[in-house]
Amino acid sequence: MASSSQLDQIVKAYDIRGTVPDQLDADIAYALGVGFAKFTSASVAIVGRDMRPSGPELTDAFARGLTEHGIDVIDIGLASTDMLYFAAGRLDAPGAIFTASHNPAQYNGAKLCLAGARPIGVDTGLSEIKDIARRVLDGEAFAPATKAGRTTERDLLSSFADHVVSFIDPATLRPMRVVADTANGMGGLVVPAVFERLPRIEIEVMYAELDGTFPNHPADPLQSVNQRDLQARVTAGGFDVGLAFDGDADRVFVVDELGRGLSGSTTTAILAAGMLRKNPGATILHNLICSRSVSEVVRENGGVPVRTKVGHSFIKQVMAETGAVFGGEHSAHYYFRDNYRADSGLIATMLMLEEMSRAGEPLSTMRIPYERYSSSGEINTQVDDPAAVIDAVSRGYSSFPQDRLDGLTVDCGDWWFNLRPSNTEPLLRLNLEAPDRDSCDDKVAELLAAITSA
Repeated sequence: MASSSQLDQIVKAYDIRGTVPDQLDADIAYALGVGFAKFTSASVAIVGRDMRPSGPELTDAFARGLTEHGIDVIDIGLASTDMLYFAAGRLDAPGAIFTASHNPAQYNGAKLCLAGARPIGVDTGLSEIKDIARRVLDGEAFAPATKAGRTTERDLLSSFADHVVSFIDPATLRPMRVVADTANGMGGLVVPAVFERLPRIEIEVMYAELDGTFPNHPADPLQSVNQRDLQARVTAGGFDVGLAFDGDADRVFVVDELGRGLSGSTTTAILAAGMLRKNPGATILHNLICSRSVSEVVRENGGVPVRTKVGHSFIKQVMAETGAVFGGEHSAHYYFRDNYRADSGLIATMLMLEEMSRAGEPLSTMRIPYERYSSSGEINTQVDDPAAVIDAVSRGYSSFPQDRLDGLTVDCGDWWFNLRPSNTEPLLRLNLEAPDRDSCDDKVAELLAAITSA
């Protein structure tokens, strides 16, 4: 029998994630469904799932928690996370998709949203849902509705693909050859549906079979090792661009024709310039670990850059407050006002193809003006007391401007760093940027020494 204590292991800041069945099973999924029903008080809710073998059982249990408490369920079946957000926006109903994104095969979880694809995080409903689920698992009886909800199935793939393509004019795209590595994830479903609407683009999909055991490589393109097959295929096949999607296909990493990956910051900067041509003077969001080049590019193109905390719930909130048209994260999440303020790797892909068509030059050349600094990447260090270490580092750099928007950010003139704690582990995450590789490496060594000696 599942224990309510397991909820503490799986409910994170932005979503639910754990190993199946020891941390997450059908009983817990049912309890979360009851929590979702009680928190939203909706008449209709949407459910979907990725390709993991545990998905059908967990989704069915969650849906039962909804229908027993009077909520009609629209089951969209196999879906990417951005397809769930599209459904929640288009149908104006709350939703849940069972996915563990880039995590290994033994994991599953859920991403939740309110009607209109508004985010649910620990401060915007996830804590309440967790508390109700805990009471269910502890044996508290919640009376079922006098009239149970019913479940209907709905195929939204074609509508979703139309929505994605609507962000560009396909007629303006120059002929290109594109290869996408979908890593046996949900990209295998949604990528072909979108690209069949682009007659001038030739698409090849690697590892297209939906297989939640990930037989080829992990669906985590943030780790460069998982982009190696794609990079090799791009160069061997003479493709113009490569695309690496994560397991739930809401993120995309871009590889140029020479097989070299673009950082999320570079892609954010390129897309920001394009969005500002369509929306002069607009506000563009970037999280605080993005390259300094992003804010520079935004200003150079007449836009207003706004820094945010790391994480989708923060970006979506600031997007609502500022009316920003676009936001990007270094982790390759890209958010669009006209996509219900939600992120979509496929919409980002459309706009990247549009920018490449407009530039009329190889991506390896086109990227150069957007890459102005050297970065450390994210470096994790385990520490006993993250807050104390951050305070000690802050004191050590007290002569430089600092802020605490998300952890500690210090502006040291021609270089800067951010040090922030993990939400779930005793880790500090360091991101640092400097003018060149040698100075970046030197400053990383300096910071790591400060962290370990604090």
